[in-house]
Amino acid sequence: MRPQGPQERPAAAPAVPEPPAAAAPGTPKPSADTAVPGGPPEQDESGEGAESRLTGRQRLAAGVWPPRMTRAQLIVALLLFVLGLGLAIQVRSTTENSALRGARQEDLVRILDELDNRTQRLEDEKTALERQRTELDNSSDQAEEARKQTVQKEQQLGVLAGTVAAEGPGITITVSDAEAVKADMLLDAIQELRAAGAEAIQLNDVRIVAGSYVTDSGGGVRVDGKKVSPPFRFKVIGKPQDLEPALNIPGGVVQTLEKEQATVAVDRSERIVVDALRSAERPDYARSSSQ
Repeated sequence: MRPQGPQERPAAAPAVPEPPAAAAPGTPKPSADTAVPGGPPEQDESGEGAESRLTGRQRLAAGVWPPRMTRAQLIVALLLFVLGLGLAIQVRSTTENSALRGARQEDLVRILDELDNRTQRLEDEKTALERQRTELDNSSDQAEEARKQTVQKEQQLGVLAGTVAAEGPGITITVSDAEAVKADMLLDAIQELRAAGAEAIQLNDVRIVAGSYVTDSGGGVRVDGKKVSPPFRFKVIGKPQDLEPALNIPGGVVQTLEKEQATVAVDRSERIVVDALRSAERPDYARSSSQ
C-alpha cells in the first residue's frame, strides 16, 4: 500500500470541437472576403495593406488631388472668384483717384479748365477735318482741292515744326528781375502754355518746338543748348482767353515765379509775330510710310 500523498486529479479530457451551428434558412454564407470578428485584418491583393502603411502627408495629398468637386461647389468657387476680382478692381480705382481727392481746390479747378480746353480744341479740330472732307467731296476738281489742302497742311506743320514764321493773336510774357529763376520754372511755363492751346512759342530768340529742352548750365539757362539771359520774354500765339487764365490760376506759373521775387507781366495782343526759325532737319532713320 502506497503512502497517501496529495490527491491527484484525473487529467482533463481533450476538448472536442463543437460542430458549427446550422445556419438559418435564407442566411447568406460568409464570403472569403468577410473578416472574422476578432480575427486579424486580412490583406487582399488590391494593396489595402500598402495603403495602411502610407504616411499622413501621402494620405492628405491623395485626398486633396485630384479634386473631387460637386457642381454646387464649382458654382460657389466661380462666384467667389468673380467677387474677388470685382473687389480688386474697386480697390485699384479708389487708389488711382486718391491723388485727386487730396488735391487742393485750386488744383482741381486748373485740371478741370485744362480738360475743358483740351476737349474744345479736339472738337474744333474735328470740325475742321469734317469741313475739309466736305469740301473735298463737293469739289468738281478733287485733285486741285486735294493739292490746296496739302499746301495748307504743310504750312500748319511748318508752324508746329518751327520752320516757318507765324503770326496771330496771343500773349506776351515778360519775366524780369529773374536772377533766381531756374530752368524747371521756365519749362513749367512752356508746358502750361502748351496745355492751354499755344500753337507757336518763342522764348527770347529761340523757337520752342516739340523736342525743345531747357537746362541749367554754365551759370545760366539754356534752351536747346543756346544760352538765354533775363529778362525772359515769351511770345505765344493762341487764344488769349485760354492762355492768360492758365498762367494766373492759384499756384500756377505766375505765382511760382513771383515767389522767387521775379516780376511777371502778361499782355494780350491781337497780333503776335513769332519769327525765330529752326532749320528743317532730315531724320536719320525715319521715313514716310507713303514712300
